[in-house]
Amino acid sequence: MSMTKDFEKKYLNKIICGSAVDVMKEMPDGSVDLIVTSPPYNLKNSTGNGMKDGRGGKWASAALQKGYSYHGDNMPHDEYVKWQRECLTEMFRLLPEDGAIFYNHKWRVQGGLLQDRQDIVSGFPVRQIIIWRRSGGLNFNPGYFLPTYEVIYLIAKPGFRLKEKANAHGDVWEFTQEMKNGHSAPFPVKLIDRIVGSTKAKVVLDPFMGSGTTALSAINHNRHYIGIDISPEYCEMAEKRIKQHTMQEKLALSL
Repeated sequence: MSMTKDFEKKYLNKIICGSAVDVMKEMPDGSVDLIVTSPPYNLKNSTGNGMKDGRGGKWASAALQKGYSYHGDNMPHDEYVKWQRECLTEMFRLLPEDGAIFYNHKWRVQGGLLQDRQDIVSGFPVRQIIIWRRSGGLNFNPGYFLPTYEVIYLIAKPGFRLKEKANAHGDVWEFTQEMKNGHSAPFPVKLIDRIVGSTKAKVVLDPFMGSGTTALSAINHNRHYIGIDISPEYCEMAEKRIKQHTMQEKLALSL
């Protein structure tokens, strides 16, 4: 993949504050090798165990009770699905023929039935579903067992291949959520490290960058990153974490 100087200057190793779809639409076809992301889950639009309107009650202490910064996470379901499909369409366009998307989402029960996100990913070339096993949260519904995992859809272009020996990893991954993070729903760095370190990608994009975890992982593996987030607060948080992480790396190398 060849990059123009203009592309490098505008996007490479940058956190871009803006709408994921709008920013991606400005980026050229085939310009990133790998996309790792976890979008807002629309948790506050819920028939039962969601966070409802944030007035407290059983979800008063939940990290996402107030929603994300600059995103209320409470869209009508059809609108949410349409938005996420538009996001995936742009992500897929940005990949070369050997690129892939690792798209993390959460299954949940709605109206007594499993909402498995097929309405979002159907029609995209899902090659595998990876189970991310994490600690369970709260479940006040006696109709089903406590959910303890999320899913990562591997949506791959035909030529995508893992690095040598990376395919020895199973498809059930156990990583604990990060607790010391100002973002309401942070990725564990080790989880992203598993993905980035298993590929040969040179440029890694996260269109819902949040607190910057995907960028930290890219730095860990000497890859370029591009981050997008609609929240100025999260963009600033990501910049600070990246700066701190880079300084720590330089210090470690000097010792």
